[in-house]
Amino acid sequence: MKVAVIGCTHAGTAAITNILSMYPEAEIDVFEKNDNVSFLSCGIALYVGGVVENPEGLFYASVEAFEKQGVRMHMQHAVTSCNTTAKTLEAKDLKTDKITRYEYDKLIITSGSWPVTPPIPGSNLDNVQLCKNFHHANEIIARSEAAEKIVVVGAGYIGIELVEAFEQAGKHVTLVDSEDRILNRYLDEEFTRPIETTLAEKGVNLALSQTVNSFQGKDGKVSQVVTSKASYDADLVIMCIGFRPNTELFAGQLDMLNNGAINVDEYMRTSSPDVFAAGDCCAVAYNPSQQQAYIPLATNAVRMGTLTAYNLVRPRLAHPGTQGTSGLKIHQHNISATGLTASAARAAGIAVSSAMIEDTYRPDFMPDNAVLKLKVVYEQESHRIVGAQVISDADFTQAMNTLSVSIQNNMTIEQMAMTDFFFQPHYNKPWNYLNQVCLEAMKKEQEKQTARTLKQVVGT
Repeated sequence: MKVAVIGCTHAGTAAITNILSMYPEAEIDVFEKNDNVSFLSCGIALYVGGVVENPEGLFYASVEAFEKQGVRMHMQHAVTSCNTTAKTLEAKDLKTDKITRYEYDKLIITSGSWPVTPPIPGSNLDNVQLCKNFHHANEIIARSEAAEKIVVVGAGYIGIELVEAFEQAGKHVTLVDSEDRILNRYLDEEFTRPIETTLAEKGVNLALSQTVNSFQGKDGKVSQVVTSKASYDADLVIMCIGFRPNTELFAGQLDMLNNGAINVDEYMRTSSPDVFAAGDCCAVAYNPSQQQAYIPLATNAVRMGTLTAYNLVRPRLAHPGTQGTSGLKIHQHNISATGLTASAARAAGIAVSSAMIEDTYRPDFMPDNAVLKLKVVYEQESHRIVGAQVISDADFTQAMNTLSVSIQNNMTIEQMAMTDFFFQPHYNKPWNYLNQVCLEAMKKEQEKQTARTLKQVVGT
């Protein structure tokens, strides 16, 4: 069995590793544009900020190790064409420009994503940088040493983490985003407000509700960012607007979402026989909305890559869907979220309600305690939990893993309210905070029902 793998970051690495153990007779050809594999891009900000001193720790697999196991690693090779009907592809050696044709029995597309790059005038100026791979990280570190004024464009996870890293390095940092608050895709306003306050107190200039119109420069190097509201001096600009699927090669050959994300079934099969896809290049079943969605996360990628190997010969193990669970630490704030925010649910046309608690997590008689803010979002009609968020100076991020499981299993607020959790004063209260927030949701629903009943009585 000849297996061709296009791309080798998280999904590709997971697929290859499992194919080697499941199908030792397989002939594997891997095509990767970069000169490395398995780079943990989520560690870029930690690397830039000096928390991670040895960048080798950001890789968990190597070309050499795969080659020792018989994998043919075509590094710095770009696949220039692919015929999914004829089961052939052509790859260009980026070092020599030589193009070679290959045949395969099974194709695994793990081509990942690439940063969104709007056609902003001046984008070609020196020191306007992308942030995606290992080479980008090294460029950012090298260029930031001499930079004093840094503008980060995009207030998602990567952008916020870079802002913190640059601020802690003593840089003057401006954060630009078209939305009126940071992290709006992941958190509701009650959870973004404390982070914004902290960033502002640390001296970060939050340039929100404005878009970048152009980059201005001197002697070919960026010097100013011009937005729809103001202009900001800049020695270095980092673009973190978002990511798009890297799938142009398969346009017209495979079913895709409007943004180019490849559609796959629960066994990672595409619309073409013997062609699989996994990771940031494809859509995934999103349990909160019960629809396909584009959610580029490392957790999704390794899971999908592993499932590709399991289902390579025959359907064996189905994907359970994802909740898009994520976490973040910014200064003293420990934040995590799963599923839909209340604002995202409403934007998607899903009628939801929510409940929130802000309370200490241990009994008041304990000498040390911490406050957490926890919110649960649930469908109005069914009471099915569809999302949750938590923030605290202490670490309660694992609570979102529990609520992720509840969403995956279609649990209601009533079921979670009565779920059995242990009690020990060192760790929690007799009612665990997960029980507590769902009890609050039940209380709100009971108050609504009472109000409706009273209205009907008065009406009669």
